Amino acid sequence: MTFETRAAGRTSLQLSTLGFGTATLGGNVHPPVPDAQSRAMVEHAFEVGIRYFDTAPFYGYGKSEHLLGDTLRAHTGWTLSTKVGRLLKSRVTPRGPEDQWVDPLPFEQVYDYSYDAVMRSFEDSLQRLGVDHIDMLLMHDVSTETLGEAGKAHHFPIAMASGYKALDQLRSSGAIKAIGIGVNEWQVLAEALDYGQWDAFLLAGRYTLLEQEPLHTLFPKCQKAGTTIIIGGPFNSGILAGRDTWNYAKAPQPIIDKARAIGRVCEAHGVDLPAAALRFVIANPIVSSVIPGPRMAAELDQIVAWWRQDIPASLWTDLRSEGLIDADAPIPA
Repeated sequence: MTFETRAAGRTSLQLSTLGFGTATLGGNVHPPVPDAQSRAMVEHAFEVGIRYFDTAPFYGYGKSEHLLGDTLRAHTGWTLSTKVGRLLKSRVTPRGPEDQWVDPLPFEQVYDYSYDAVMRSFEDSLQRLGVDHIDMLLMHDVSTETLGEAGKAHHFPIAMASGYKALDQLRSSGAIKAIGIGVNEWQVLAEALDYGQWDAFLLAGRYTLLEQEPLHTLFPKCQKAGTTIIIGGPFNSGILAGRDTWNYAKAPQPIIDKARAIGRVCEAHGVDLPAAALRFVIANPIVSSVIPGPRMAAELDQIVAWWRQDIPASLWTDLRSEGLIDADAPIPA
C-alpha cells in the first residue's frame, strides 16, 4: 500500500504520514530485538509502503543508525531524519543501572549543542548510517526533562545560537532539506520558535488521544511560523496500546482511568483503541507524520491494520460529548 505524504513545514521534503521510529533498534525493549530481526523489520516497513524513518545517535549509542542504514542502502525513495546534540565517544566508564539500552554499542554520550558538535554529529551519523544523505536534522532533547534545570539553562542558549547556526548553514547549503527539534516537552519548542526558523518539531507523547495541551499553546505559534509537527509516542509509551506504561513509567491512576474511559467509548463503536489513537493525531493538519516504534514485523503489521481500520464519525463526537478529547481538537472527516 502507499501512504499519503505531507510536507515538513514549508519545505519540499515529503514525509509518509505513517513513519517508523527506530528507538527499538537501539535496544530499549526487554528482551532486546535481535539485529537480524531489526533489519527484517525495516525491510518489512519498506514493503508495506512506509518511507519516512527517524533515528538518533542516542538510540543504542549508534546501534539504531547502523542497523537502519544497513537496510536503507538497498533502497531508494526513503526520507530520513536523525538527531544532533549528543556526540558518541568510546566508553571508558561502566554503564550505570539507569542506562536504558540493552546490548548497545560500546560508546557513551557527551551532550554538546555547539556549532562544531552539530557539524561533527552530522558527519558521524552519515558514516554510521552508511548512506549518502540525511534529509532532516533534529536537535535532540534540549529540555529540562533530559538535562535538568541547570543543564537546560546551560545548553539551551548554546543550542539556539551556535547549534542553530550550524543547522541553518547545512540547510542553506543543501546538505539537508529541513531542520527541527525532537523532545518530549512542548514548552521548549514554543520557546525555540523565538530563536529561529524551524521546519518541523518531533513531539513525543504530548499530543495524543489522551492529552492535547499543545492545541492551545504550541500549535498556534507553529502555524504562524509554518512549522509542522511529527508525532512520536502516539500510544503515550503504551497506555493507549493496552499496556500500563505512560511517559516511560508506570501510569498513575488518573491516566489509567482516562485511558479506560476512552477505551470504553472505542469498544462501544467496535474500534480498537490504538487505531483511534493513530487516526486522531493525523487528523490535525499541522501533523506531518506519526512515527510509532514497533519491536517486530508482526507489531508493524498490527499498526498498519490499526491505521486502515474503519472508524465511524460517531466515535469522535461521543469522545467530545463526554469531555474525553479537547472540544477544539480536529477530528477525522
